[in-house]
This record gives sequence, structure tokens and C-alpha cells, in this order.
Amino acid sequence: MATADQYDAFIEHVQRLTNVGTASQVLSWDQQVMMPAGGTPARSQQLSTLSSIHHELLTSDETATALDELDRGTLDDEQMAVVREIERQYDRAASVDRSLVEAISQTTSEALPEWEQAKNNDDFNAFAPTLERIVELKREYAAQIDPDADPYAVLFAEYEPYLDLETTTRILDRLRDRLVELIDAIEARGATIETNAFEGSYPVDEQATVCHDLLDTLGYPFEHGRLDTAPHPFSTGTQFDARVTTRYNESAPLEAITSTIHEFGHATYTLGLPRERYGTPLGQSRNLSVHESQSRLWENHVGRSKTFWENVLPVVAETFPTASDLPIQDVYETINQVYPDNTIRVEADELTYHLHIILRFEIEKALVRGEIEVEEIPQLWNEKMESYLGVRPQTDAEGCLQDIHWTHGNFGYFPTYSLGSVLAAQLFASATAEIDGLDEQLRAGEFDALHEWLTDAVHQHGQRYTTPELIEVATGEPFTADYFLEYVEEKYSELYEL
Repeated sequence: MATADQYDAFIEHVQRLTNVGTASQVLSWDQQVMMPAGGTPARSQQLSTLSSIHHELLTSDETATALDELDRGTLDDEQMAVVREIERQYDRAASVDRSLVEAISQTTSEALPEWEQAKNNDDFNAFAPTLERIVELKREYAAQIDPDADPYAVLFAEYEPYLDLETTTRILDRLRDRLVELIDAIEARGATIETNAFEGSYPVDEQATVCHDLLDTLGYPFEHGRLDTAPHPFSTGTQFDARVTTRYNESAPLEAITSTIHEFGHATYTLGLPRERYGTPLGQSRNLSVHESQSRLWENHVGRSKTFWENVLPVVAETFPTASDLPIQDVYETINQVYPDNTIRVEADELTYHLHIILRFEIEKALVRGEIEVEEIPQLWNEKMESYLGVRPQTDAEGCLQDIHWTHGNFGYFPTYSLGSVLAAQLFASATAEIDGLDEQLRAGEFDALHEWLTDAVHQHGQRYTTPELIEVATGEPFTADYFLEYVEEKYSELYEL
């Protein structure tokens, strides 16, 4: 077979692999959004089967032969990037027994309703045996991939394959130390800011209208997506169909607004991927850290800015009439207030959020490494919460049972949230330097220039570059926490008169 034909056949195989994976995403979306509660037994088998088929296709002789026989000397940079990514996936997957893949898929699918019930009943002990089983399966998964490596590093590489764990730990340690100091300074200063500009009760249907209108204002194409509710907000899809979810609290409408903007950031990255590359790594997002940088950029650097609210407050007031009389400064202060006494990660403010992430990172790393047992999690969780934020959860439901990630077996996922925020600040600094009058454009509700800059700098590349390479291509600098720390210290020093 000619070289070009070999590569075309390889790509056709890769596209089939991708389609199985995206079909699983749709079923998972349905399970969290639309599926009736009694559908779990069948859905767990469906997802397990698709997971097995995906594993079989990825680790098949066809994949191995194609990788072996490609004449790499004739491939261009983009084609080599595709080969690099598939080869990385193949090497990991080929090391894992199909029976283990099926066991993980079925166990985590069945764990979802068990976690939900345990959370609702505030009963960690009821979920502990399932969590122990998930941890055992993921340890075995890591051991089959690389028996000599740190199992947590192996699992972390599932979500961030090109940033090493040592670099990640160094960045998170730096954030922990600096943010604890900044939060302590804010607490000691005792400055009074507005904290409840949106006081009152806001019906869910009205909040849904506001969130829909804000997505429309930001440029979300509803012909390629939809807005729904989920217990844990998320976004999923492809460049043709990128869906967002949020959740509503009648006494706290800003939670739904910021969550929706956050998920919009994920969706706009997905929708910005090149359509002609669908089905290949060049049409897929780089990784979770980069994905999170897009959601955090839109949520924090845009959605929590004063310039943004100067434009969208009238949009919000169309549904919430009382908002028409709110001073912009009051809204800005409310949406950026720091409240370390909050125990819920998804309700945390921009600063304390990272301490929520860091305590999870430290716990799951110790858990996977066997340094702690599952039964120790509640106490350790509460101790770290008290140490970092000065608050202790009253229940496990608002403590170690609040997140869905471990239910899915997603150990190594949490660090990408903070890494994404760090990268968001670096990207936004570059965008601000390169886009003339970006602040004025955001104030006027003009988001096209920022969309285009992000598409050019990040989205269009898919997985052509590794993470460090992509960051340098986009910003001209290596990955650094400097911009994030400068951003939060300047912003919150001004807000709290430090």
C-alpha cells in the first residue's frame, strides 16, 4: 500500500475510534441530565460495552500494524502529531487488560446512584466500600500501565500527559502558600464590601431565562448546543454539538450565572476546534488543563469583571427587574467577594477555590499511593479544610461526598482545575496585550475579538502541540504562575483595600 493510502486508512481507523468515544459521551450526558433514575442497570452495561469496544479498537492488531508500518519520514508535522497522540493512547491502553477496563466502567457507572444516595443521606460509610473498590481498580490500572512508576503520576497523565507531576506539585504548593497569606490578609483587614447585591428569591425558570440570554449575548450558537440542568454542572460534546449544563439555587442566582459562563468557556473551546479535523486528535482539545483555562478565562477574567457587568446588567434586568437599580460596583463586589467559611467547592470564590482543589489533590494523591485508607478521608478532609480555610464541614455531604469525580474514578483530575486558572491568567494577559482596546470591547458587549484570538492561539491547533509547546505558541512564554498571582493580588488588594 502506498504511504498516502496507509495514512488515510490509519485516519479512518482513528475516526471510528473517536466516534465510539463520543457516543459514550452522549450516553453519559443523558445519564446525568435526562435519563430516568431506573435506567442505571442498562446504562451501566451500555457504557461498559462501548468502553470495551473502544479499548478493542485502540489496542487492535490493526492499530499496532498501522503504527508500525507508517513511513514517518514522509509525514508532515500535523500528521506526526496525530501519530504521536494515538501512539501514546495505544501504549497506555495496550498495557491494560480488557476485563479491567470493563470492570472500571461498570463499577463507576453503578457507583453513581450509590454516591448520590450516600450524599443525600450524609452517609460516607455507605459509599466507602464502593470507593475502596474504585481505588483498587485504578491502582491496578496504573500498575498495568507502568508497574515501576508512582501510580498517582500515571493516573494524572491520563488528564495532563505533558505536564509532569513535579511541576504541578510545585505550582500548587506555590498557590497554596501565597493564597493562604492573601486570604488571611483579607480576613485581618476586615474591609466591608457589598456581599448580597442579588438578595431575594429568584425562581428557577427566570434564572434559566437569564442564563439562556447570557449565553446568547456571549455568542453561544444554540444550533450547535443546548442548556440543561445537572447535579454537577459540566459541558461535553464535539465541534458540532457542544452542550452545557448548570444548576440553580433560588436564593443565589449568581451561582447559576457564573456556572453557565464557566461551562460556556468549555463549550466555546470545543466549538472552536477545526471541523475538518473531526475524528482525529487535530480536532480534539489538548487536555483538561487547557480546557479549564478556557472556562476560567471566561468565568473569571470576563464574567467577574466590572466591564462585563456594565454591559450585561441590563440583559439580566430584563428578567430580574430589581437588578435595574443595582450599582455596578455592588454587583462587582458581590460576585468577587471572598468567603473562606464556605465548604462547597463549586460555590467557592475565585481565591478560596484553589484551596478546595489543593486539599483534594493532596488527599487523592495519598489515597492512590496507599498512604491513607478510604476510612480516613472524612477526618483528613475536615482537618485540611480547617487548616487552609478556617472552616470545618458539619456533614460529609458538604465535605468529602460533595464531588462526583472519585465516583467516576477520575483520580488526577482535580489539579487541572487550578492549572487551568493559572493558564487562563497567562492567556488573558497575552490577549489584552495583543487586542487593541479589549477592555472597551468587553464593556460594549463585543466578544468577537476575544473569541477569534483564543481560536487562533489555542482552539485551532487541537492536539498538534504538547501542552508546554501550545502555551509558548499562544503566549510566547513558558508556563508560569506569575500572571495568576499578580492578577489575584492586584484585584483583591484593590477590592479589600489591602
